[in-house]
Amino acid sequence: MTRIPTEPGTTEDRPATGDALTPPVVTPKNPLDAYFKISARGSTLATELRGGVTTFMAMAYIVLLNPIILSGADVNGVRLDHAQLTTATALAAAVTTILMGVVGNVPLALAAGLSVSGAISALVVPHTTWPQAFGLCVIYGLLIVLLVVSGLREKIMNGIPLPLKHAITIGIGLFVAIIGLYKAGFVHTGGPTPLSLGPFGELAGWPVLIFSLTLLTIFVLMARNVRGAILIGIAGGTVVAMIVNAVADLPAKTWASSAPVWPGSPVSAPDFGLFGNVDLFGAFSGKGMGAISASVAVFTLVLAGFFDAMATIIGVGTEAGLADKKGRMPGLSKALFIDGAGGAVGGLAGASGQTVFVESATGVGDGARTGLASAVTGLFFAAMLFFSPIAGIVPVEVAAAALVVIGSMMMSQARHIDWSDREVAIPAFLTCVLMPFTYSITAGVAAGVISYTAIKAGTGKWREPGPLMWILTAVFVVYFALTPVKAWLGVH
Repeated sequence: MTRIPTEPGTTEDRPATGDALTPPVVTPKNPLDAYFKISARGSTLATELRGGVTTFMAMAYIVLLNPIILSGADVNGVRLDHAQLTTATALAAAVTTILMGVVGNVPLALAAGLSVSGAISALVVPHTTWPQAFGLCVIYGLLIVLLVVSGLREKIMNGIPLPLKHAITIGIGLFVAIIGLYKAGFVHTGGPTPLSLGPFGELAGWPVLIFSLTLLTIFVLMARNVRGAILIGIAGGTVVAMIVNAVADLPAKTWASSAPVWPGSPVSAPDFGLFGNVDLFGAFSGKGMGAISASVAVFTLVLAGFFDAMATIIGVGTEAGLADKKGRMPGLSKALFIDGAGGAVGGLAGASGQTVFVESATGVGDGARTGLASAVTGLFFAAMLFFSPIAGIVPVEVAAAALVVIGSMMMSQARHIDWSDREVAIPAFLTCVLMPFTYSITAGVAAGVISYTAIKAGTGKWREPGPLMWILTAVFVVYFALTPVKAWLGVH
């Protein structure tokens, strides 16, 4: 007989078979352990609780940032209330993350997807009302759910080559980083060059200095393995911004968003004014974008939400030991279903589509292996419903530092790609660089898929990609040809 460790501090007698040991049988300690399979996955209750808190601390910035992204005016010039947006963001994140933990039993947290919120703000809302835009969110979420129920989404995820999956994660990281640098005023557009350092080739002003200090502080804390480094950095940067704003008596227009001023009371009742404010099919009418343009917008949202989540689920699942060497996760369908439903939940709440966040990797890195960690993260988001005034004082320049940090974290996937193999390296390169260069996640994924199949066909290996990759190639060719197609159909 061989003594086999079954969980920290305990062992069990099990027979050895050849050179390998029979997988241990773990007896759950309590109903909570049995439901979440905590001991079976080699974790403990304390580890899961800590992992859930760590994930929340890493992604709490979304409660601050999403209202800023969705702060633009719709086609009628209407802007959403900041307090209502904060409530909607926290509510949707809490509901979907708790569902992912309790039903999916994976350490994945959800919140408003930056790519989805960005697409709604930049591409949809200028041509629709806000209720119509949220209606498109509900529709795209339901479409993804249908893809999950049919089994097609899981097949597509498993059918995409692993190097491209890693490249997608890298590209999203670069995309998120450029958003942060631009919102902080560190990078500017509109000068003699497409991009420049500051507005005139140099940095100027207190806000960008505070962004730089916040960014460096977070990086130093991370290098010292301090848990919650991102949230600590944001909190510290906000305090410095408040002091500088008060001492220097800066005009409100100095800041990209509202000035960092302490509110009268840090606690307030949540404002659910946006909940249910949805016009499901209004965008398809003559008073919206029109049927064809609205369909194109939904297609874009589906692609953005689909591939953002795909890369994150595979990346974090692999890190947590829930995926095999080919990047496939057993029991993936539940997680995919909840992620797809997140689009509809976010639209109904008024927060834009919810998607799995790569910051879930911070909790996994802290030991989280089960859905209990996600349930804990979701409960913290629920608590944020009552602290929206505090969320409003964080300047966008400080919150933007978190985006750059997350981008740097996602770059670690580069070590998994064989850059000496041109059949893999070229599609991976195009995937990575076109996301930030075109300001579109979907464009990067499309370029990677098309170039991968084209290179395989050009080298006589056209069967190697498989039928699903060729179908995706055809879809993405249509995506790139949307402008001439719309012109042919008379759609503007």
